[in-house]
Amino acid sequence: MPGPAWFGPARFGAVVVVWMVLVVLAPSFSWCAVPLFYTGLRTLPTRAALALVTVLTAFVVAAQLRLAGTFDPNLLLAPPAVAAIATTVFLRTERQAARQRALIDDLIRTRRELAASERRTGTLAERQRLSMEIHDTLAQGLSSQRMLLQAADRVWESDPDKARAHVRSAASVAEHHLAEARRFVHDLAPADLARGGGLDVALRALAERESGDHLTVRVHVDAGGRPPRLPDRVQSALLRIAQGALANVREHADASTAALTLTLLDDQVVLDVTDDGHGFDPAAPPASPAGERGHGLPAMRARLGQLGGTLTVESARGEGTVLSAAVPLETTR
Repeated sequence: MPGPAWFGPARFGAVVVVWMVLVVLAPSFSWCAVPLFYTGLRTLPTRAALALVTVLTAFVVAAQLRLAGTFDPNLLLAPPAVAAIATTVFLRTERQAARQRALIDDLIRTRRELAASERRTGTLAERQRLSMEIHDTLAQGLSSQRMLLQAADRVWESDPDKARAHVRSAASVAEHHLAEARRFVHDLAPADLARGGGLDVALRALAERESGDHLTVRVHVDAGGRPPRLPDRVQSALLRIAQGALANVREHADASTAALTLTLLDDQVVLDVTDDGHGFDPAAPPASPAGERGHGLPAMRARLGQLGGTLTVESARGEGTVLSAAVPLETTR
């Protein structure tokens, strides 16, 4: 490690020369070599510092022998031993300090990389959340409006009253999903949950809104006498899953009835969505042009995965579909 900026090799060399002169004049100054050892090791490159330590040690030995007046083996061996021990301790300490600095630099770099990775992961998670929210709110609302307006257009001439009813229904759907969009922007709960009453009330409101001329949606709540009060994030996830499942039923299943069943067990809460439509093969790739099956089911699984839950889909062609979303209760407490 370099010494202070004001104490460079030139000034240190001058100090060494002064010390040598003092040792020649007064041998007792020889033990001042110890601080010069450390200063040299800190100021000079390693090889130059070792050479300086050797020269200083030789001066100390000569000065001590001169001061003693007679030959003493201890004076010949002690100064080199002290110099060797001091140099070894210093160099070892410097190597350890260098390793620690390298380790600290590596830790700082790793923390920066980890922070960058967490930011990327957070960005991807937020994108996934946004895609699920858009799919479960705006996309489904626009799809419902399109179907209602298409139905109104088909009977516009033959049955104006029914056409106007379809248009009013489309306007109601638009109003509801406009509220959803506003709450989505502010990251609030789904509109049905924001009105209060809990998940069971929100499911009934959803069923009433989805029921129409060609589809009847029923709701059954089995809570064992307990009020199905769940954390907001669980209620929101299950309601979004119910919305997505009913959107698939309405657009792809050609079903006449569907049922939402909310069951509160001792260890989990389960939402079942069943329909009597033509069914599909869950293992097959999405068949619809819009790819709703391909996007909706992965989005549901992602929502449940965040809560430690699971999604099960049982279906076969011509036999309807049963979708079951289960969330462990211990993750909701």
